[in-house]
Formats: sequence, structure tokens, C-alpha cells
Amino acid sequence: MKKSRLTLCVLAAMSLIGLSSCTDLEIEETDSIISTGFQGLADPASTVDELYNRLNGQYGDQANLYALSEVTTDAALIPTRGADWGDNGLWRVLHSHSWNGQHQFIITVFNQFNGNQLLASQILDSRSNPTPNDVGEASLIRAFSMWIILDLYGQVPFRDTALPSSTLPEVLTGQAAVDFILTDLDAAIANLPNVPAGSGEANGRGSVAAAKYLKAKVLLNKHVYLETSPDSSDMAQVVSLVDEIASEGYGLQAGYFDLFREEADNETIWSLASSTGNRIFNGLHYNSTSQSGGGWNGFSTLAEYYDLFEGDENSNRYDADGVTPLDGQEERRGGVPPVGLAFTGEAGTFDGDGDGIQDGSNVGFGFLINQQFAPDGTPLNDRQGAPLTFKRDFQDGTGASSFINNDETTGIRVMKYNPRFNDNGQVNHEIVFRYADAHLMKAEAMFRSGGDPTSMVNELRTLRNATPLGTVSEQNLIDERGRELFAEIWRRNDLIRFNQFGKDWLFKDSGSVGNDTYNKFPIPPAQLLANPNLVQNPGY
Repeated sequence: MKKSRLTLCVLAAMSLIGLSSCTDLEIEETDSIISTGFQGLADPASTVDELYNRLNGQYGDQANLYALSEVTTDAALIPTRGADWGDNGLWRVLHSHSWNGQHQFIITVFNQFNGNQLLASQILDSRSNPTPNDVGEASLIRAFSMWIILDLYGQVPFRDTALPSSTLPEVLTGQAAVDFILTDLDAAIANLPNVPAGSGEANGRGSVAAAKYLKAKVLLNKHVYLETSPDSSDMAQVVSLVDEIASEGYGLQAGYFDLFREEADNETIWSLASSTGNRIFNGLHYNSTSQSGGGWNGFSTLAEYYDLFEGDENSNRYDADGVTPLDGQEERRGGVPPVGLAFTGEAGTFDGDGDGIQDGSNVGFGFLINQQFAPDGTPLNDRQGAPLTFKRDFQDGTGASSFINNDETTGIRVMKYNPRFNDNGQVNHEIVFRYADAHLMKAEAMFRSGGDPTSMVNELRTLRNATPLGTVSEQNLIDERGRELFAEIWRRNDLIRFNQFGKDWLFKDSGSVGNDTYNKFPIPPAQLLANPNLVQNPGY
């Protein structure tokens, strides 16, 4: 990456939506006859496929939704390294909470997911003659897209396809928005198939379990959107929905990093056919892997986030078996391969997926810190010839803490979808909904309604080789979610629900600490002009 990955990311996102899903939700001529308004789709099933194709690109991108959900938190930041990742501060303002309505990612996400819900509405229009399965799929994706807009922006423009195309979209907020989304999810539950846990059929398509999971997620966050306190009846529904998902065979599964391989497992409720390449390469150094895609040397995490995990803060290693973590660390923290270790295959080679072919990667799992190694176990160097040692701190050439002028090695890197399990470095399988999240949602719902979630949290911690807790507090719950779900696009949502999005962290602007303005993103100014029913969020 000579200049940045920004141009690649934005152009990819633009090509996916073609700017056709414009933010004022205009009906396109390709969709219908403009003079008479929308008249129905000729092939709603193919439009459902188009919706999934859109989601694949939108969810797999490391910019846009991922950036708004992770880089705005204590879990991820992208320091400027020389000329790399500067991008006129595009990434830095997210982490520091100093963005405005002209930020490209804020504009693009508003476009993308409002565009999704319009296309889903066209499928659901009776004039399109959708099948029950079409109704289920479109209802799930519309609910998911509208929920993302509600969660990020606090208000959702909705166009009724039965009205003339000149009619301005109405804007749903609070209870009305939540009720609309829940109604869609009930329609999805009534029309989608039951997908057996562990069958692999959850990859790329919706299911009853996926719709129930999202319904539980909406109810868990409902009090945030209504600006009230958690309602005990909502929390009871969350518990019931998670129990219903479990009754379908979904559950916790041992082998944490195996969950992020292409093979089926009992934890994955819904995944998309999104390439995992962005998740793999965005944090790796240029020399970390010889596989196609290389390393982009951008994304890192804060030392304070890394320190949420059990283990020696200055060491993160595997034993000689390549499986057992050392230094008293829990499984989820991962580790760097030992010097000279070939995990499988003959000595001196690295055959991570066991297919007899030497892989171009010896990348560790989880959080990568200190010396990194080549496939044959040789210590790697950076491009200047210095040891490739990922460091806890972000410093300029003088050793001062800095968000800019970093060298190639600053920052702990994160790896969940490991390239060693695929000779091409990536697969088309990215988890969206996972049972461990549902398990923790149930624990949180119990806590918020006066119950004791300690045994539930400890069930998960024991499975992940972490020390059980004596009692579980609210802080324990948010910390456990941070440990279990890192880099899965939940951190911002979680921090807001636990009233911690405004807390201080490294490189955050002092004026944004404790400032609830940033709990919602601004409505892009062009959309305020296009639709006067939208109102700019306070503080922007």
C-alpha cells in the first residue's frame, strides 16, 4: 500500500451500490416506470440474490460499517505510518471522535443500508408476487438494514413503495422504528426455513434462528433508542429468544479460532459469503505473508484493550505444539508461533491447513505482538531491515506517543480469520451472528432484570480457558463481550449500551470525552436537503 487503502475501499463500496441506492430513496428507472411509480418486480428471487450480494460487500469491507463500528472505539485504530494511512485524517477522526457529516464513511453507510431497505421493500410489495421464502429473506434483510441505520443515526427514512415516487420518505424514530423492525422480524420468523445447527446452510442465507437472534439484539438495545431504562418484559423476551435458538441445536463450541474457518460449526447462526481478505490483511505487515493480498499494515488495537485478556502483557506465545497458549493466557488472546515451529507438515515447512502444501503464512492467532516469523520459523524484518516486532505503543521517531509519524511496527495487530487455513489467504465466509454473542445477550438480559448471570459467563470463560469469576458485574459483562467478540462489528454498539462510548482512551479528543453527541452519527447534510423530514442530530 503506497498511498493508502482508502481509494480501494471506497471505490469497491461505490461499485457495489453503484450509487443507485441514493440516500433520499429515489426509485430508479431500472426498477420501475418513473411516470407511473413502482409497479412491481418481474423476478423478486433474483433481487433477493442481489440484496445478499450487496451485503457481502458491505459487511466484508474494512471501511464504512466496520470502521464506524470498530475504529470509533477502544478496540481499533489506524495510526499514520509515514505516508501510509494518512488519508487526510479520515481514519484518525473516527477513533478520536471528531468527525462531521461530510465524512465519507458516514455518508456511504447511510446510502448503502437505506438502499438495501428500499430494494427489500420492492421485493415485499404485493405487486412483485414474492414467494414466502422471498418474503422471509427480504424481511430479514430490511430489518437488519433498518436496524443498522437506527443504531448508527437514530432515525430511519422509509419510502412506502405504494406511494408515488415523488412522495418524500417518512422518518421513523424511537418506538415507531423499533416496532417496524420487530414486525419485519416476525414476518421473517414466519417465512424463513429452520436451518440445522452445524449444517453449514447458514452461510449466505437467512434462517429462523438468524431472525430470532436479531430480534433479541433489537430488544436488548431498545431502551437506547427510546432513551429509557431497560424494560423487564423486553429482557424476558431476549432470554426466551436465546433459549429458542438453543433448542434448535445452536450452542457454545470449543476451539475458539476454529469458529472462524470455513467449516461448519454449531455456533454460527448466520454468516455471509463475504471475503475475509480485508479482515486478514488490514493489520498484517507487508512482510507478514507471501500470499496473494499481502499485508496492508494499518489496523491495530490499543494496549488497554489487549490487557482485557488474561496473560503476561508483554508476551503472547504458543507452546511447541502450536496449540497450547503460554504465559497464563486465555485461548481467545491467541499467540505468535514459536521460533522454527512447523505447526503441521515436515520440519522447516509450514502446512497450516494440512493439505501437504507449504503455505505462505506463519501468522499467529488473535493478538500479534513482539517478533513475527516466516513460514520456516525465521524471524522477519520490516522493510528497513529491522526486526519485525509489533509493539504495544504508538510512537514517533523521538519516542513520543503519537497518532502520526509511526514506524511500520507500532501497534498490536489482530487476526481472527487466519490465512494459514487457506492457500489463497482468504475464504468467502464471514460470521455475522454467533451463538456466543446470543449467550452473552441472555446473560446481560438476566442481569438487567435483576438476575445473576455469573454461571452463564463462567460457562463461556471455562470453555475459553479463562479463570472463572466470583461474581459478575456490569463491567465484567462488557469486558467479556470485548474479549469474546473482538473485531466482529459489535464494539460500538456494546459501549453505547453500557454507557461507555464516551469514556477516555488513547488519542481521543478531550472535548469528546463524556460527550453523548457522538453516540449518534450526523445525518449527511445532502440528505437533510433532499428530505426535510430528516432532522440533524443534536450537536452537529
